[in-house]
Amino acid sequence: MSEKKNLFSRLREGLFKSRENMAMVMEDAVADDRPIDEDFYDSLMDALILSDMGSACATEAIESLRAQVKAQNLKVTTQAKAALQEILVEMLEVEKPALHWPMVILTVGVNGVGKTTTIGKLALRFQGLGRTIILCAADTFRAAAADQLEVWAERARCPIVRHKEGADPAGVVFDGVQAAKSRQADLLIVDTAGRLHNKKNLMDEMEKMRRVIDREYPEATVRCLLVVDATTGQNGLAQARAFREAAGINGIVLTKLDGTAKGGIAFSIIKELKVPVMYVGVGEGIEDLQAFDAKEFVSALFD
Repeated sequence: MSEKKNLFSRLREGLFKSRENMAMVMEDAVADDRPIDEDFYDSLMDALILSDMGSACATEAIESLRAQVKAQNLKVTTQAKAALQEILVEMLEVEKPALHWPMVILTVGVNGVGKTTTIGKLALRFQGLGRTIILCAADTFRAAAADQLEVWAERARCPIVRHKEGADPAGVVFDGVQAAKSRQADLLIVDTAGRLHNKKNLMDEMEKMRRVIDREYPEATVRCLLVVDATTGQNGLAQARAFREAAGINGIVLTKLDGTAKGGIAFSIIKELKVPVMYVGVGEGIEDLQAFDAKEFVSALFD
């Protein structure tokens, strides 16, 4: 099996819960090329909401489908199901920013979403593209956060910049920037604090780090990636709103697509933030991070 097919199969397994829920609701609705009626639309709405898409996105998808059914004079449910998949792909397709080097990636997300693990996977991924990486442990307030990141740095075989626990995060970023410049690294990946109980402190920390980067490393492209645990459902949307205010977000990493996740949350977050899902995590291994593909994602939900 090719690597791409293997990754798709992992994604399909990861979206098992959503696909199972949708199939249970949709099975009767699309059976035997039934005529399209209100019961069909109601069943589709239920299926989309069960996938954790949220009522706003589900309503938007169904209204788009109604318009397409009318415009194309579709008659039977299997035709409408195919049209719905195309609509969902369009809802997920947001243009991804081009890569420009050198680059700094600030990773944000609440504790427990897999942020540190994602950093290690990103490091390995970019190394595979021939890029040189430095990791920066700026989550200095969570116990053992730097130790966890150091483990991933060893796995990815890249250097790490860290200070003692409780140190000023902006100071760690300053040293990380100096290391990236002196070693002419392509990419500096920064692990940041994941606290939301005091959003003002988080916002202040992010602003300080950005000022350091802008002042000391003006030639670098800066990206901010929000890491979201796909199993948290609509709670992930609340996190996205909070971090958008505190940090500004350029892209999403959707993690823990392990079979229990309801992948529909991707639709709500994209609708809310108007930024692309960049990567999805399909397993615990360091290589289990893949670039997000809207068509494959929707196929994995339905197939």
